Amino acid sequence: LLRTNLSVEEIKPHMEDLVCALFSSVPSGLGSEGKLKISEKELDRVLVRGAGWAVEKGFGEPEDLLFSEECGCLKGADPDKVSRKARKRGLPQLGTLGSGNHFLEVQVVDEIYEREIAHTMGIMETGQVLVLIHTGSRGLGHQVCDDYIRAMGSAVQRYGINLPDRQLACAPVQSPEGRDYLAAMACAANYAWANRQCITHWVRESFTGVLGKSRRELGLEQIYDVAHNIAKIEHHFIEGKTQALCVHRKGATRAFARG
Repeated sequence: LLRTNLSVEEIKPHMEDLVCALFSSVPSGLGSEGKLKISEKELDRVLVRGAGWAVEKGFGEPEDLLFSEECGCLKGADPDKVSRKARKRGLPQLGTLGSGNHFLEVQVVDEIYEREIAHTMGIMETGQVLVLIHTGSRGLGHQVCDDYIRAMGSAVQRYGINLPDRQLACAPVQSPEGRDYLAAMACAANYAWANRQCITHWVRESFTGVLGKSRRELGLEQIYDVAHNIAKIEHHFIEGKTQALCVHRKGATRAFARG
């Protein structure tokens, strides 16, 4: 999510040009391929470094990483645990939006419920323009999921796990299958952070090009970049003690309690 210094009235006269610029800058659609041409070796760096790789290549700014979950890079990624098919699908798709429920949306603040919190995030008033980028690890992440559903489908029998649905395929966290999956999933998460970081850069270029103002004048600061459909090892205080847990979030994001 990006904030801007723009009001809806300021942007209305430019919306058609802006939408055209965004559509031209950010490849979208089923099977879309990106403007970035990277080698296998460079893909490994993306899978390990995440959004940091994109910033190092000039796609974004260092402060973007401060406003990203895990600073845009999940530790423990191992490209060797990502299949050849997943890598092949991911190579041409870095910097693409994709299709389905993925979108890039110019939004307007309609109502503010928690004004103090909103102001901390740079959301100052109704009518303010925001930009939301919703996409992820594209074909690479989808293939990682398919690969490990198959691998864990046989593992559940070995570990004596009964499942109500094969999509819930799993393995003990410390098992070889569990460790391999977490290492591959971290690669997919890092690919997704790098992907959104590249798109963020092109969104900024589109706004500055159409409106004829600098990035600083327009705002376009990142409020936050957060992952969903992810599993993470986290420490939580439960029943009087701190425990290490594998927290799964499907269609949900990390959130912190106010207090």
